[in-house]
Amino acid sequence: MRTETNPERGLTALGQFPISFGLAGATCALAPAYVIRWHIGPLPSTLLEAAILLTIAAFAVEAYRAKHALEWRSPFTIPAAVFLVAGAISVLVSPEHVKGLGLYRAYLVEPIAFYFVLGHVTQNAWRARVILGGLAAGASVAGIANAVVILNAIRHHTLNLALPPPVVIYNTPNAVALYLVPLIGIAASLFLYDRDRWVRPLSALFLAISLGATFLSLSRGGYFALAVIALILAVVNRYRWYLLPAVVVLGVAMSRVPAIATRMAHEFNLSDPNNTFVSRLNLWEATLRMLKDRPIFGSGLFGFARGIQPYRGGVYEENLIYPHNFVLNMWTETGLLGLAAFLWLLVQTFRVSWKGWTSGPQSWRAIQLGIVLAMVAIVIHGLVDVPYFKNDLALEFWTFLGLAWAGTRAAKAEVG
Repeated sequence: MRTETNPERGLTALGQFPISFGLAGATCALAPAYVIRWHIGPLPSTLLEAAILLTIAAFAVEAYRAKHALEWRSPFTIPAAVFLVAGAISVLVSPEHVKGLGLYRAYLVEPIAFYFVLGHVTQNAWRARVILGGLAAGASVAGIANAVVILNAIRHHTLNLALPPPVVIYNTPNAVALYLVPLIGIAASLFLYDRDRWVRPLSALFLAISLGATFLSLSRGGYFALAVIALILAVVNRYRWYLLPAVVVLGVAMSRVPAIATRMAHEFNLSDPNNTFVSRLNLWEATLRMLKDRPIFGSGLFGFARGIQPYRGGVYEENLIYPHNFVLNMWTETGLLGLAAFLWLLVQTFRVSWKGWTSGPQSWRAIQLGIVLAMVAIVIHGLVDVPYFKNDLALEFWTFLGLAWAGTRAAKAEVG
C-alpha cells in the first residue's frame, strides 16, 4: 500500500470502506453533539452515540462484504483490553451500577470500538487529515459559539473575571479548552510541517478560531498546556535558539494582558476565595484519604460523588463528580488496573507517534508530531482537570490513538 500525499490521488483511494470512512469523519464533527440527548425506552442515548454506532455498523457490513481480514494486533490492543477489563470491574464496584454501566458504554466501549474502526479505514494520510478535519469542524462550532457568548458578556459589562466566564453547549469554560487545546497542537504541527498546500491555510484558519476561543475561555489549565505545546514546537524546530526566546517573551506578554493577568492573580493569592488551586489541594487531600481505604478498586464508575462523602470532613466543600487530576480521576473511577492501563496507553502513544515523527512516512510525520503534542496537552491540562471522562473527550482521545495506529500501519506497508 502506498501512502497518499496528494488530495486528488487520495480521492481515488475512497474505494475501500467509503461509507464507514465518511461516517467516521461526520462522527468526529459531531463530537460536541453529545449534549443532544434522548431516551429509547429506559435507555438514554445521544446524537454522538448514534453516530458512533452507525459508523461501527457500516464498517462491519463493509468488512464482511469485502471479506476483509481484520487486524487485531496494534501497539494499543493489550492496554485497551486491560482498560476494558478495569472498567467492567469498576461497574461492579460502583454504588450506581446502572449509571456506571452507562459511563462504561459511553467512555470506554464505544470510543475503543471507534478507534478500532479508524485504525482500519484510515488507510492514508489524506484520510487522516479528513478525520482531523471532522474534529476541527466540531471544535470550531463549539469554540465560536462559546466565544460569542463571552464577547456578548464583555459588551454588556457582565463578565466577572473572578468567576468562570459564561458558556454555551458545554457546562464549563474549561471544557472548551480541554477539547480545543489538543487539536491546537495538531493544527500547529500541520501548519508548520505538512507539505500539502491545502492543509496549511485550513490549519491557520482553525488556529485563529481555536486560539481565540481558548483565550476567551480564561482557562488557566488551557493556557498552561498551550505554553508547553509552544515550547515543544520551538525545541523540535531547527531554529530553536531563535524561537525559544520568542516563545518566552510572547508568553510573558500574553500573561500581562489585563483579562489574563486578573484571572491569574487569583491563583497567586492563597486567601482569595476564588483561588481554585487551594480548592484543588483540598479536593486531592480528601480523595487520597478515600483511596487509602479503597486503594485497589477506587470508588467505581460514577461512584466518586458518593464515595467521597465520608472523607470531606470540612476540607473539601465543592460537589464535584471527579477529583480533577487525571491520575486521581483514573484511580478513583477505574482502580489501579485502569490507571495502569491508561498510563500504558499514554506511553505507547508517545512512543509510537514520536517514532512516526522522526522516521515514519513523510506524509504522516506532521500528523504524528501533532498527536504527541495533543497527548502533552491532555497530560498537562489533566493535572488540574478531567481530560477524559466526557463523551467528546473520550472520542477525541481514542481518535488520536486510532490515527497513531493507522500511521504505523502505513509505515509498515511502505517498508513492505
